Amino acid sequence: MAEGGGGARRRAPALLEAARARYESLHISDDVFGESGPDSGGNPFYSTSAASHSSSAASSDDEHERPGPPRAAATQEPEEDEAGADWSSALRDRAPPRFEDTGGPTRKMPPGASAMDFFQLFVPDNVLGAMVVQTNMYAKKFQERFGSDGAWAEVTLAEMKAFLGYMISTSISHCESVLSIWSGGFYGNSSLALVMSQARFEKILKYFHVVAFRSSQTTHGLYKVQPFLDSLQNGFDAAFKPSQTQVLHEPLIDEDPVFIATCTERELRKRKKRKFSLWVRQCSSTGFIIQIHVHLKEGGGPDGLDALKNKPQLHSTVARSLCRNAAGKNYIMFTGPSISSLTLFEEFEKQGIFCCGLLSPRKSDCTGLPLSMLTNPAMPPARGQHRIRTKGNMSLICWYNKGYFRFLTNAYSPVQQGVIIKRKSVEIPCPLAVEAFAAHLSYICKYDDKYSKYFISHKPNKTWQQVFWFAVSIAVNNAYILYKMSDAYHVKRYSRAQFGERLVRELLGLEDTSPTH
Repeated sequence: MAEGGGGARRRAPALLEAARARYESLHISDDVFGESGPDSGGNPFYSTSAASHSSSAASSDDEHERPGPPRAAATQEPEEDEAGADWSSALRDRAPPRFEDTGGPTRKMPPGASAMDFFQLFVPDNVLGAMVVQTNMYAKKFQERFGSDGAWAEVTLAEMKAFLGYMISTSISHCESVLSIWSGGFYGNSSLALVMSQARFEKILKYFHVVAFRSSQTTHGLYKVQPFLDSLQNGFDAAFKPSQTQVLHEPLIDEDPVFIATCTERELRKRKKRKFSLWVRQCSSTGFIIQIHVHLKEGGGPDGLDALKNKPQLHSTVARSLCRNAAGKNYIMFTGPSISSLTLFEEFEKQGIFCCGLLSPRKSDCTGLPLSMLTNPAMPPARGQHRIRTKGNMSLICWYNKGYFRFLTNAYSPVQQGVIIKRKSVEIPCPLAVEAFAAHLSYICKYDDKYSKYFISHKPNKTWQQVFWFAVSIAVNNAYILYKMSDAYHVKRYSRAQFGERLVRELLGLEDTSPTH
């Protein structure tokens, strides 16, 4: 028995690699930002290594278990009478969606490309120049209405770059106040402080605008930042082609836990609650964020964030917006319970978009799904066992792993089997769709754990400014991903923090651009 257990332990890494070979290999390592970190615990049933220590309440390997049964479909239960649902227990194999496109950067950057070169793929000088014009227009109009400001002088392109550099520096120092740069304290930085005075920085901050005035035709609540978001989207589209597998989700943009732990109760009360929801379409092989969708809470109507929370089916509007440029490309979208629904998946399939989503009877729109697959039996089955019902190309999976997990997919064959490798070398059989979902979502969880540390820490009260700085943070992270996939990375292998430091110094026009170690 001991020999058998040792054999299972030796087989685990090989089984994991075999499982990974069945879906798209990662273009860059899991260690996406050049730093070591613990595995994400956000995924309840997947580990990226046989020795992973990640676990969750929904699926933990605290008890010793023998390796699971061979990878084969569980015996199907007799088909129940699903009135009007037209779901069957008869399974048939089907080929996966064909995908012949090559994902990755669309242009070859030279080995000597700088951090600024990658950042300006998304935020070029003409976009910064427009910010200069709009900021000066707003300052002029403001002073005409409220009185002259003798300390103000029109901002220049070089100053606007420095202004952005100071803000981006807070994503490296993780300091809540950008003004700490000019202090003599722990977050002070004398080399950066010499480029611009604190007084000048505060003046630019006071008048900074992307769009100074609302046009008569404008009704959108994000009119002050929408041109920047559109330009950023064009840059993302032009610079990168995603892989076949992508994820629709809300990234981690919550408050910095360091700030929450250290701020006073008065500071916490002053902080206004975020008035928008940020959703993204993200390449699951690289972490590159392909598309951004911002949903405002204010403004009422069916698109308001309050309605979005109360009616799960309205998440479909978010998914449609994120996938508006994805039709006809045979992409596979992985979705969470709030988006997954039979109606949406069938609609996407007609457009050449395939899906694999986690279902929740409580959070998902379960219209058209057989009720017997949404209720738990009185006696739980053995771990790794599953039931499957099909309707056309759609498969509804109920898989047990110390809890019931339900999946809806038209991207993977219900006949093909996969395997989940947990620590202690435990093999858990599962349908291929479950393996693929767990693998890609695990990578995105790892990415989120790391890239959320590099959001700009400056927290303005105005909603449009919050959206703007989140978007800039995403642009910097995307720039680093392109850098890491380029020849420039092999010349100077900057970590994410070093890349950010380099970018800040280049934006500020400093001669010494070597990263701080």
